[in-house]
Amino acid sequence: MSAKPIIGLNADFRAEHRNTPAYSFLAAGYYQSVIRAGGIPVVLPPLHEVESISGALDVMHGFIMIGGGDLDPRNDGYVKHPSVREMAATREKFDRLLVNEISERRLPVFGIGTGMQLLNVSQGGSLYYHIPEDLPAAVPHRDVHDMNHRHGLQVVSDSLIGNVYGEGEIRVSSRHHMAVDELAAGFRVTARCPDGVIEAIESEMMDWFAIGTQFHPESGAASALDVRIFELFVDGVRERMENELRLVA
Repeated sequence: MSAKPIIGLNADFRAEHRNTPAYSFLAAGYYQSVIRAGGIPVVLPPLHEVESISGALDVMHGFIMIGGGDLDPRNDGYVKHPSVREMAATREKFDRLLVNEISERRLPVFGIGTGMQLLNVSQGGSLYYHIPEDLPAAVPHRDVHDMNHRHGLQVVSDSLIGNVYGEGEIRVSSRHHMAVDELAAGFRVTARCPDGVIEAIESEMMDWFAIGTQFHPESGAASALDVRIFELFVDGVRERMENELRLVA
């Protein structure tokens, strides 16, 4: 039996507030999905030394960039929209250092929600910062009163996402107001909402296994089929591990 891949996950962060200490945390759906897919999850709290991040990635075979609060547009040279509820600066600083190191190493990566947005931005793409204003004809992509809000999905058949869902009507868990605008070079769109909003991307680079979903396959509203995305990612990481071992041998 092949060794289980070690899959890293970044952790969220909340600052100290009144009588509550600062703490780092991760929604259980992320690491549970990795375990079910046959991987070993390892959670990284925010680190701000590149050497520490690099040392941690040395022992990992793949990485999942989780969702969370909004990226601060000012970090990419844009004006902050009033709707933006940015993640803690401690986490965003870490996430940006982390994704740059992942990119340099060509470490297999799966970005979810904000994780996909950051993957796109880090590679030269851009974002819509508020769908209701930037794309007024779009359907609702989140419901503040319903964490299980879902919408339709149209997938490209010859892609990882297409391998998961096949043909037919699909609905996925959605809770975002930002989205990919200009796609980063080296990537292609593999799924959209019927309104045209990009919901999944995939690397076209031969040396980098990188995918992203704007929707949340780890959430409580996800279907059993959604979990297959994690399985195919972990399988892809394992295949890369085995290829590297053959080259060494």
